[in-house]
Amino acid sequence: MKRILLPAGGAILATGMLAAGLAGTANANPDWAFDTMAKDAPAAVDVANFWLEVNDKTNRLAQATPYTWETKATPTMSVGGGYTPDGKPGTVAPIGEEKKTAAKIKNINLPKTIGKVFFVDADKNLKWCSGTSIQSKYRNLVSTAGHCVYDEGKNASVADNWVFVPAYYQGKTPYGIFVGKTAYTHYDFSVFEDKDKDYAFVTVYNGVQIGGGNGREVTRKEFADYTGTGTKIVQEKAITEAEYKAGYEKYGADGPFKSKALDPKVETVAKPADADNLAAVEKYIVGEGKEAGVKLIGVEVTKSEYLAAASVKDQFGNGAQYQRESKVIPISQEEYKQLLVDKSNGKFFGELLEVKDGNTVTGWTKQSFYLKKWVKSTVATKYWVEVYYIVDGFIKDTGALGDNVGGQGFTWNQKTGQTVFAFGYPADAHPDGNKAYTGVTPKWTYGKTSGKVYVSAADKVEEHVGLKSSFTPGADGGPWLVKYSNAKRLGYVNGVTSLFGDQDKNNRYDLITSPYFDGETAAIYNKAAAVWSGSIVKK
Repeated sequence: MKRILLPAGGAILATGMLAAGLAGTANANPDWAFDTMAKDAPAAVDVANFWLEVNDKTNRLAQATPYTWETKATPTMSVGGGYTPDGKPGTVAPIGEEKKTAAKIKNINLPKTIGKVFFVDADKNLKWCSGTSIQSKYRNLVSTAGHCVYDEGKNASVADNWVFVPAYYQGKTPYGIFVGKTAYTHYDFSVFEDKDKDYAFVTVYNGVQIGGGNGREVTRKEFADYTGTGTKIVQEKAITEAEYKAGYEKYGADGPFKSKALDPKVETVAKPADADNLAAVEKYIVGEGKEAGVKLIGVEVTKSEYLAAASVKDQFGNGAQYQRESKVIPISQEEYKQLLVDKSNGKFFGELLEVKDGNTVTGWTKQSFYLKKWVKSTVATKYWVEVYYIVDGFIKDTGALGDNVGGQGFTWNQKTGQTVFAFGYPADAHPDGNKAYTGVTPKWTYGKTSGKVYVSAADKVEEHVGLKSSFTPGADGGPWLVKYSNAKRLGYVNGVTSLFGDQDKNNRYDLITSPYFDGETAAIYNKAAAVWSGSIVKK
């Protein structure tokens, strides 16, 4: 999928992954398609282990970043008429509300059902989107965006190691980690990259958590060969140079070393540059004394000092202009204001400019100025050993998703202009560099959906619903809920965040869009909502 910045009057910015075709199956009347994720319990255990394995003191969940996509394309876009439902409106009640009426909204409490969707993209990066638990027969269904499930870079194969973590917070899984079993989407999305069908429903296995049991230390070979249901943990332990040399010489790479797991490591780390003995540095520059370690640094100066340095003939010598570092950089208005204060206090030496279109300020830039300086650099060496553990008794079944956090209702063929609450984990910066959200905690935004249709031929968008919002990427796949009850934290999914836009061309997101949920969406939902998944824990 592309990220596309479009002009005012109907601009949207797309983000995420798209499918170009599925390895799964489509029915004879091609409205829906599906693909298998973790095919069975052992495969699901591997996926859970992958995300919960601790490395560098955190698990992979905490190391993931929001999925984004970049492009330079800027096609035009138009805003058209209204929507034509393809049948009668329909509704499926949330879990626990099957025979009740939703209460009126007074204040906003975040629903327990929302969380992060984690996966590995085509470049092997750890990524995430947003999603929600939704009503289904076996209480095992997640609603998200299609581009958060299918990977265009892999020819539409389902994203690797796909999981859902409700109420996710900084690597923690309070209700468990729910491994994806089967993904359902519209056939046109999977085959033709039709963004009007950018939604998906994923059945998930019962949740799992680290259950108990003690970690046992093993050798590196035992660690690599282990195929059980325990979790695998790697920890670093500092050792001395003598311990490193003695252990490696005595045991080799796979033998025991104090603890049972030897994988000694050595790394050369540069210390802070030392400006002493500059004579040795200067010899290095002219080709002498190359055994001396040196480091090129940039020393910040005023613009006048930088311009005066143009007379330095030796472009590699001390005091020459450092042109690579002295560049004009776009900044946000907030940073511009702060740097004005820093400049008046003598903490910033550079130049600040307002970018104008006529009399209108359209942006801000900064430029710092640097001169080259060569300094002597010393190095230090650290040694450590990787210690390997297997934690037995890892897999603990936490039950079905809906039994843990409930599930939102589902509705389709609804009129636009209704009040909608959109939830998600926005994280990326606005195009101007301002980072309003962190993605650490879920956020909400609300308003009435536009009765207009957002259209972009280049984006293959002909029927998207728009909602004014400052949400940024990271909120992809988050639910749009109508008739949301604050007291019950339940509503009805009537869309998912698909695209992001800048309507007034000020380099700040002010629009999110969703595919229109119609009878075809309901047919795909009904297929997914009737599929059983079960537990991955041996009873």
